[in-house]
Amino acid sequence: MILLIEVVGALIFDAEGRLLTVRKRGTQHFMLPGGKREPGEDDLAALARELSEELGVRLISAEPVGAFEAPAANEAGARVRSHPYRATIDGEIAVAAEIEEIRWIDTAAPDVPLAPLLATKILPALGV
Repeated sequence: MILLIEVVGALIFDAEGRLLTVRKRGTQHFMLPGGKREPGEDDLAALARELSEELGVRLISAEPVGAFEAPAANEAGARVRSHPYRATIDGEIAVAAEIEEIRWIDTAAPDVPLAPLLATKILPALGV
């Protein structure tokens, strides 16, 4: 049986159109900020909590862009299903919790290794 991990993620773009990605401590791949829902949380509550914990920012608005599934970047043999949202945030971004590094990437020419879900599913769905 293959483990399926359900997550929510934030698509946050800067003024130059670059996408905010994060790399968790002890991993190689950059991915969207976000994470797993806790019991009783809906997508937006989970996204707001994760953004606060990981980046120290407040979620202002979020628009769903679909659901995508691919092999998990950090859990061998598992798959991840993400529900990403185009998000607007408030506050200064700061690395916190399990995040080791943030990187704003040019989605047309990423210069870091991306998680399979982001590289093969989400970015193509956004037309980049």
